[in-house]
Amino acid sequence: MNGDWLLRGRDGRLSVYQLSGEAVLCRAEREPGGPWTTPRRVGGDQKLHPVLAVGQGADGYAHLVSWRPTLPGESGLVHSTHFRPHLAALDWNPIGHPRKRGGDRSGTPAVAVDAQGRAHVFVRNDGGGVHMVAQKEKGGWEPWLDLRGSKVQDGLAAVTGESGRVELYAAIPDGILYWRQEKAGTGPVLAETLRTPVRPGTLYALATSPDSTTLFYTDPGGDLCAWRPGGKPVTLLPAAGTGPVSAVRCELDGHDCTLLAQRAASGRVAFAAYPSELESAGAWWTESGPRLPVDATVSLTTDADGRVAAATLSPSTDQLLLTRRKDEPGLALEAWRQV
Repeated sequence: MNGDWLLRGRDGRLSVYQLSGEAVLCRAEREPGGPWTTPRRVGGDQKLHPVLAVGQGADGYAHLVSWRPTLPGESGLVHSTHFRPHLAALDWNPIGHPRKRGGDRSGTPAVAVDAQGRAHVFVRNDGGGVHMVAQKEKGGWEPWLDLRGSKVQDGLAAVTGESGRVELYAAIPDGILYWRQEKAGTGPVLAETLRTPVRPGTLYALATSPDSTTLFYTDPGGDLCAWRPGGKPVTLLPAAGTGPVSAVRCELDGHDCTLLAQRAASGRVAFAAYPSELESAGAWWTESGPRLPVDATVSLTTDADGRVAAATLSPSTDQLLLTRRKDEPGLALEAWRQV
């Protein structure tokens, strides 16, 4: 999974996307804050590889991207749009392969959606660089674009800034590559290379102000770091566990804050909050909920009332747990409940 799999739709209902064998499933609230539907298959009956990228536009629509087997030893990327949790998603639409002549899977895709609602799909190519394909404004897809890069590691982090322009972060053996759109409708360009040690597979990007996105990553020593292009990375606090964090901007006691969540080494979910882009204020982890399986991940969003909502999902047990922030000062959470 790449991207936030817990989303709030334009109608305020929360939904969850998950992999199940050769399919993608969605379950959603029947009404904001209400009971949930049973999981149902989205995107049609095509068989998929067990990989999924999720992105969401300002219009609330979810964009799903996966690989599907085509010929023996070959695969192609497919895309589906999900307009509302209670409506059937569009069938999987083939968008091809970074290599014109095709090939097998070359990396886990990432997807971001611009201000015009156009999905931008990124994937590491066989040469260690990055390719991108974007939706046309009036339907269909633009030609594949080679964004260059070298020795790119799997685990791309795509994000849309508050400007509506798309950005991409990628880890390389000795640092991070950063691409951004200079203006809407153009291909992202490589804008900066940061030389810093990075643990592969730990990138997560979030829009944190009108002008900036922040990349969170873990260094080889186990510290969680934050970086905004144009500046220097800052060590925030020791990572609670392995893998990327999840993050969301929210209002806590009248302040614009960034909330981080991660499955901790203890097996519980750890939360940490600090004023957005003010890492010098410090942050510390507070654990919550039961011990979770090793494969459990956590995702964050805000609900129809603006409250923080957090969900954990374990593929091995198919257990989905959910909590929300209580209507009281601080970051007090309701009891975790199984969906």
